[in-house]
Amino acid sequence: MLKIAYHPLYCHSLPSRHRFPMEKYDLLPEQLLYEGTCTGANFFQPERPNDKHILAVHTPDYFYDLLNITLDQRAARKIGFPLSELLIEREVIIADGTIKASEFALKYGIAMNIAGGTHHAFTNRGEAFCLLNDQAIGARYLQNKSLVKKILIVDLDVHQGNGTAEIFKDDYSVFTFSMHGKSNYPFKKEQSDLDIALQNGVTDEEYLSLLKRILPQIITNQKPDFIYYLCGVDVISSDKLGKLSLTVEGCKERDRFVLQTCKDYDIPVMCSMGGGYSPDINTIVDAHANTFRLAQDIFF
Repeated sequence: MLKIAYHPLYCHSLPSRHRFPMEKYDLLPEQLLYEGTCTGANFFQPERPNDKHILAVHTPDYFYDLLNITLDQRAARKIGFPLSELLIEREVIIADGTIKASEFALKYGIAMNIAGGTHHAFTNRGEAFCLLNDQAIGARYLQNKSLVKKILIVDLDVHQGNGTAEIFKDDYSVFTFSMHGKSNYPFKKEQSDLDIALQNGVTDEEYLSLLKRILPQIITNQKPDFIYYLCGVDVISSDKLGKLSLTVEGCKERDRFVLQTCKDYDIPVMCSMGGGYSPDINTIVDAHANTFRLAQDIFF
């Protein structure tokens, strides 16, 4: 059964001026239920995890400054959201969603988090609306529980996963792969194990050709026993923050290829949704919903 992490705080803990396009966190499960892709049994509500799982990735000073809302003003400004107890609770619940979804992926082959993909969070700081790095926390959880050994993070958000790259720098047990817009944020990139920086305006054909050539090579060379997939839909041409030009169908084919590859290689995969900032909320929801539709079709 496809298991999906969802919590009302994903949307309702955010300040009103930041609600769009974060409304997708409520609209997406509604759409999946309405069209029959999912039932209530597919969803689970994450909780607050044990602090030790977060501290396996983030420094104590940073994490407890977050909890106590005592970050200095410069560090807080980099995050972008006004800090509040509710926002911090949201972030730790997102991390728990990814932890629990990682365990479900081991059981069922795949699991999802409606939120997550907070790849701009570093070991000791947050930025760009990312406070805690959910996939890094999930990866360390699985390794510390001796559930997996080698992890591959496939980050196909339009923005480079700079925080993820920093966290796993020189760590050969986690291979980080980011394919992103060259001129998109962050303007100072970190070094992933493999970065593919794309020029503005890249379309379906070039994007998919690169991905279909590179991903199987990485899997063959690295032999991961677990994959984290950050499947942001900010690669589509209508996205306000992205500079690539994929169609919604091209984005769907991207997801189909990644998920089918995981299935073919018999590697469990956990998906965090990542970004999506098109001006039409229906476009965002439909592009994200495709990932869940494909997960059901391919795995179940």
